[in-house]
Amino acid sequence: MKFRKYLGLRLVTWIFTIWIGVTFIFFIPRMFPSDPVENMIGQMESRSGQMDPAQMESLRHSLRIQFGLEGSLLKQYGSFLWHGLLHFDFGPSLMSYPTPAGEIIATYLPYTLCLSLTTTVIAWVIGNLIGLQAGFRKNKRSSKIMEGIAICIYPIPYFIVALVLQIVFAYLLGWFPLQTTMNTMGGTGAFLGSLLKASILPAISLLLVGAGWWIISMKSLSATTAEEEFVTFARYRGVPEKVIGKDYVLRNSILTQITALAMSLGGVFGGSIMTEIIFGYPGVGTLIQKAILQSDYNMILGCITISILAISTATLVVDLIYPFIDPRIRYS
Repeated sequence: MKFRKYLGLRLVTWIFTIWIGVTFIFFIPRMFPSDPVENMIGQMESRSGQMDPAQMESLRHSLRIQFGLEGSLLKQYGSFLWHGLLHFDFGPSLMSYPTPAGEIIATYLPYTLCLSLTTTVIAWVIGNLIGLQAGFRKNKRSSKIMEGIAICIYPIPYFIVALVLQIVFAYLLGWFPLQTTMNTMGGTGAFLGSLLKASILPAISLLLVGAGWWIISMKSLSATTAEEEFVTFARYRGVPEKVIGKDYVLRNSILTQITALAMSLGGVFGGSIMTEIIFGYPGVGTLIQKAILQSDYNMILGCITISILAISTATLVVDLIYPFIDPRIRYS
């Protein structure tokens, strides 16, 4: 009974969070000064010359329907909730008309997921291992050095680290391309090789900043846990330090980090957007930038809606499984 009540409350919170998020991003693009339909008509006129006024008006009406801009703002909002949020039908993309925005997002999304999920998990593992040593053995010189490096790296924005790496390793040394280039003519092996090479610098920039945060947070958690009474009693009993570090400090400190990891996995688009733009990496971040510059409402709504759903769902899953991870937590 308690679990059903807990699940019901979490589902209501999940739905409410998604609704608030998509409502916000629905209205923000409509505050832009440019009109995507007029932009598209202008592009057509520049390529094919002046159109007949009646044909232009008919085309304008047709495009406004396709882009979800026909009718009152409330009607547009209802149409977006039904088609976009519930059916993931965001309509055609202005940038690649008449290709549906959903198809384009599906093409770019795997690149972002591959880059961001991989770097997030690796940064989490490395950061927690280093942070555990820095907190559990805080008096060692190596622990202080690692903590100092993390404190210096973490405040630096992703894009600054990305720019430095690009200038040093791509521009000055020439080891990597300045912008991402994919070899699509040499078969699967050549394509994967070019993708891997193009992903190294973006991955390193995300790893450095991400690991810095995990080191700092884990160091704080493990240092606090190491001072708890049950750890002191374990030492009095003669339990080896390695066992204390693994079974006492790590197991009790890692719970908070697991929750934070789920939040990070849900928000994979956040840190990668600027990194992808700087390196020209073909991910969702680059796609959002192009959509904003061309006032592609459907593409903006599609990308950010997926991001909101990912973050909210990750949070919901963690809330539901956390009592299984930590027996001290109970459904209430």
